[in-house]
Amino acid sequence: MEPYKILIAEDDRNIRAGVADALELEGYIPVEAPDGGAALRLYHEHHPDLLLLDIMMPGLSGYDVCRRVRQDDPLIPVIMLTAKGEEFDKVLGLELGADDYVTKPFGLRELAARIAAQLRRRQSEKEKASLPPAAPDRFGFGRWEIERCRLRAVRGDESTGLTLREIALLELFAAHPGEALSRDRIMKEVWGASFQSSRTLDQHLVALRRKLEPPRLIETVYGIGYRYAAE
Repeated sequence: MEPYKILIAEDDRNIRAGVADALELEGYIPVEAPDGGAALRLYHEHHPDLLLLDIMMPGLSGYDVCRRVRQDDPLIPVIMLTAKGEEFDKVLGLELGADDYVTKPFGLRELAARIAAQLRRRQSEKEKASLPPAAPDRFGFGRWEIERCRLRAVRGDESTGLTLREIALLELFAAHPGEALSRDRIMKEVWGASFQSSRTLDQHLVALRRKLEPPRLIETVYGIGYRYAAE
């Protein structure tokens, strides 16, 4: 099997070189881009297996690169690198299709673990895609009809786009209406791993709530996790 190719888009040369060296030691092939424009060019040239995108870069931002890559490939794993602490930045990145984010300064071991988890998830999705469909294309969530193949939710004349990860979350909740699902269980079933220090799950649910509510469909169960408040 060919080594995985990782595109690192980061304008700070020291951070970029450090990440590239660490990933090379992990057996990956790093491809370095100093800005957003170079990241798009190298993406089309090298066809990487995963993208690491710094949010604030000269020219095209990480948001811009993520948006354009998602138009070409809705499935490639994308991890955002951000030095910002504002919740809005993280939510926006996830709404544009990012799968995860890591806040600077980050540990290289944690970053490597996040990358490995995303690549395992992507490989699992490829294997599932090769199997006959095991579930209908549509399922209900509140007053919305979730269409897997079209990556969207429909309610009357309204529609809103969804990512594959958001659909996986909705599918898990829809299969357990009214049941309080722990954060750890959700992370393991949807992400295939549990990162206790990560707010990735919370940010995905913030993005989903912005798209599908009101009324409130996903309730927070304090001390446990979340629950689908089925109508």
